Amino acid sequence: MPVTSLLSLAPRLSDGLVTLGLQPQPLTDRLLDYLALLVQWNRAYNLTAIRDPSEMVVKHLLDSLSIHAFVAGSVADIGTGPGLPGIPLALARPGLHVSLAETAGKKARFLREAVRHLGLAQVTVHDCRAEDVPESGRHDVLIARALGSLAGILAFGGHLLKPGGRLLAMKGRAPIDEIAALPPAYRHIATHPLAVPGLDAERHLIVVEKL
Repeated sequence: MPVTSLLSLAPRLSDGLVTLGLQPQPLTDRLLDYLALLVQWNRAYNLTAIRDPSEMVVKHLLDSLSIHAFVAGSVADIGTGPGLPGIPLALARPGLHVSLAETAGKKARFLREAVRHLGLAQVTVHDCRAEDVPESGRHDVLIARALGSLAGILAFGGHLLKPGGRLLAMKGRAPIDEIAALPPAYRHIATHPLAVPGLDAERHLIVVEKL
């Protein structure tokens, strides 16, 4: 889809940002720059199964930004794929320091190009498994989007959190059994329903604190 066609998505994206409590400009333009790069690379490298840019606006960009109010400080986004939700959050919150961890080489290459193209000096890319990211105990927030069970996420990413740091796990339905099975070093803080503009699906944010 040409960049000129992507501009037709700007009103929908801007309206969604306003609904989420975000200023629409210059964020809309920045997000469309990222989307254009993602669409371009996706043709050759199949970075995401979603190929329709209008669907990407809702299921990638607005879904990622639905948790912006819960994010602060230093953030580790594990299993980030093409940078979701880490890159949209870094664009929306320039004060964030974001580490992106992705094992797939083609996706890590895209992440480095996106960080360079967008001028995201506060974002670091790690081409490795979460458990191998050399930043133990450095992060205030650990983010995982549709990545597996809470216990599994913490098994390979929990070391990145500071004591008192929080896992933000983006889920569909609230995973009651997973919450009950949290490791002893962690406690469930809250479950927040998420309303993603334009998405008619159940979404929840599970907040877990490292003791």
